Amino acid sequence: MECPTMTEAAGNMGRETDAPELEAHLLPVLSARLSAIVREMNATLMKCSRSSVIKNSKDFSCGLLTYDHRLLSVEDCIPIHIAALEHATKPITEFFDDIRPGDAFMNNCPYTGNSHHADMTLCVPVFVDGEPLFWTLSRAHHADIGAPIPTTYLTEAATIYEEGVHLPCVQIQQDYRDRNDIIRMCRTKIRVADLWYGDYLAQVGACRTGERRLQELADRYGKDVLKAFIRKWIDYGDRMMEAEIRKLPAGRWRFETRHDPVPGVADDGIPVNVEVEIDPVAATITVDATDNVDCVPGGLNLTEATATAACRIGVFYNLNPDLPHNQGSADRIQIRLRENCAVGIPRYPVGTSVATTNLTSRLITAVASCFAQIGEKNGMGEFAYSQALGEAVISGQDPTRDGLPYVNQVFIGYGGGGASHGFDGWLASGAACDGGQMQIDSIEITEGMYPVLIEQRGCAEDSGGPGQWDGAPGIEGTFRPLAGEMTVYWGSDGDVTPAKGVAGAGAAATSGNWMREQNGAERVLPAFGDTTISSDQAVRFRACGGGGYGAPSERDPDSVVRSVRRGWVSPSRAQDVHCVAVEWDASALDWTLNETETQRLREKAGDAR
Repeated sequence: MECPTMTEAAGNMGRETDAPELEAHLLPVLSARLSAIVREMNATLMKCSRSSVIKNSKDFSCGLLTYDHRLLSVEDCIPIHIAALEHATKPITEFFDDIRPGDAFMNNCPYTGNSHHADMTLCVPVFVDGEPLFWTLSRAHHADIGAPIPTTYLTEAATIYEEGVHLPCVQIQQDYRDRNDIIRMCRTKIRVADLWYGDYLAQVGACRTGERRLQELADRYGKDVLKAFIRKWIDYGDRMMEAEIRKLPAGRWRFETRHDPVPGVADDGIPVNVEVEIDPVAATITVDATDNVDCVPGGLNLTEATATAACRIGVFYNLNPDLPHNQGSADRIQIRLRENCAVGIPRYPVGTSVATTNLTSRLITAVASCFAQIGEKNGMGEFAYSQALGEAVISGQDPTRDGLPYVNQVFIGYGGGGASHGFDGWLASGAACDGGQMQIDSIEITEGMYPVLIEQRGCAEDSGGPGQWDGAPGIEGTFRPLAGEMTVYWGSDGDVTPAKGVAGAGAAATSGNWMREQNGAERVLPAFGDTTISSDQAVRFRACGGGGYGAPSERDPDSVVRSVRRGWVSPSRAQDVHCVAVEWDASALDWTLNETETQRLREKAGDAR
């Protein structure tokens, strides 16, 4: 079959004469159909995967793009995975000039448009009547990818040579069959090869499901109608984004945050500076992240895909959530990045192992916090920062299963979301890069899959940032191996510089990690590290909370009482910070509001202001 080149396909899809005018009712019908296809792809990947990090925690995303690399549809996906998907497929059409039906390509290389090496991205071209029209894409985080140590977050990995197997847009299927040489290479390199291969097959299933559904859509409506829809759908995203930006004031705002120190990689921490300019006349938002430090000698550097995605995410978090998240709306955000920059475009072969989490969340927060400077009702408190021991990669040999090796990232405890005007932060939303799309592990399922005992898990008191609307608390917990030894790897940010509040609100509590020894004594663990523990030891963690929004003394007293009852806020913080007096009602066995004392406290606070 003679297939058009990428340039020819792009030209065909863009010409107005190629497709008839779309009937008005088909725009919502077909956009909803694409959303349904992505949701079915997500369900296929989740149900068919084997590893806990994918099946239980949902560390994966699926999406649809046009063949000329324009984002069409994403649903229920992790923001950092999907906000710059076009970077993942563009190199494929540069490397291959003979793409055919039945092909599939795997990309996990940070220098060919991927997010980071642990996210394996499978891309399938979708042909209609011999012409390539779409890409289906699945991206999943694999807990082991063959690094020198069993983890996929290597903060000290100065180059990609220390990160594991890299597949820079390789053809992994041809004529709907695996390329056995590529599969054999991966299985030989990866410790838990059967687990990896099962997850890979789940990704294949997701993409092939999307391929079939798109071909069925073409059979029903015809290729010309789909081309007309693509043009109208992306134009609709552009027009909606234009209208949203025109509501904003013109101006330029700057914000700086700082990643915690990482010994040997960034001893003084990593400052993150960003400038956001809103031009309502041109209906554009420009995000400039060029004024930042050069790449650091470790895995914290961002990739071009994650830096681009982070800048877009910080903007979208502050706009109408009903905006179509397609290429039309994304292109209204103009992004400036610098080469050889820690939050920009890395210079080969610098390490980018942690490119989806730590610095990414700082960059998203910096962009989002610029909006908080616009004025009342804008912006949001900072999200929690990530990767405390509640999100550790655990590994070992399971003595209850004849020494079967295991490697998995657990999500036992997450950070809290930042508050916004009118809303408290989202409990267990995680870091800004996740946007609440990850799931907290089920204790019972995790204990059933791995030799681990989770002794305790709950919301950490006074960990959320206080405000008129509180940031969500972080999660704290304790776990240990049930039998044998277990190695845990972690790399948390927020131990020194926690999530800050905005508009007069307070900061969240810091994150932290501790070891409990055999004799019960606890000692503080570093923010970044690894340790091996036995069944008579345990590790304890506290994830960072989210930043608040607005003055704490203006919070609704009933909301404060409710937080005290839940154990999220202590009675002393309620009184000293929120100016709300609570007292224990022995008959009701609950906390109640002391209205007289609360009124006195708030009048005193008002006089002080």
